[in-house]
Amino acid sequence: MKKSKSRIVFEICNFMIISFLTLSCMVPIINIFAYSFSSSQAIIENRVSLWPVDFTLKAYKYVLTNAKFWTSMGVTLKRVILGVAVNVVMDILVAYPLSKSELKFPARKYYVAFMLCVMLFSGGMMPTYFIVAKTGLIDTIWSLILPGAVPIFNCIVLMNFFRGIPEELEESAMLDGANPLQVLIKIYLPISKPSIATVTLFSLITHWNSWFDGLIYSNHTENYPMQSYLQTIVVSTTNQTEMDVDKMLDLIGVNEVNMQSAQIFISIIPLMIVYPFLQRYFTKGLTLGSVKG
Repeated sequence: MKKSKSRIVFEICNFMIISFLTLSCMVPIINIFAYSFSSSQAIIENRVSLWPVDFTLKAYKYVLTNAKFWTSMGVTLKRVILGVAVNVVMDILVAYPLSKSELKFPARKYYVAFMLCVMLFSGGMMPTYFIVAKTGLIDTIWSLILPGAVPIFNCIVLMNFFRGIPEELEESAMLDGANPLQVLIKIYLPISKPSIATVTLFSLITHWNSWFDGLIYSNHTENYPMQSYLQTIVVSTTNQTEMDVDKMLDLIGVNEVNMQSAQIFISIIPLMIVYPFLQRYFTKGLTLGSVKG
């Protein structure tokens, strides 16, 4: 098919814009990568840009022996496993009944209106903190999970996907003796894999990148998730008095920028590995509505 001139111009502009946005996202990551492998002197002299200068692995050696970093990594992994599971289960249980028509669920519009209000207007940081504190969740992993157990946007994504599934499938299953829970598990969930994968990735990214709740709900640094720990080391200086003589000798030629960059780069590797496997579900999960009759 021959392309018109306007179509060719549009594709060229589209390619240039997407390329610029891609580079704007990749350059900071490449810069952090270069800093993590560069020597302290090269960083001080501002000779590092997008390629390591005076290549060294001392920053990563420090990270591998830093117990606080791996403790925070363990907290984050625990949070991701529990948090994503809770989010996905709650999303499904909320979205399934709200996907029904008003003939089957007359109060549906009131629940949807309430959810939209909650999504747009929160109760505020202080009321939320008091609730978490009064329920005894401070310094526990559940303080990082339960306040956001029901992501409203994810529920809306799943609800719209469920609404696109033909009602005839559910009616035929009901005639065969299936109850609503069996319909959900055996019919809706297998068809909705793209949408479920999408909201799973959304929840994974949210829990992995969250840092502020870890600071306000944890009184001890050993309970910090990884992003909260990284935030503290980025905004504060390294306390060299806490290091023994051997470590200080090992860290000759390494400064704070090296260590911060190495830890930040390591923290984004898991998402870089997981994202390509789930990215292909985005378009289907957000736009398709299963089989169209």
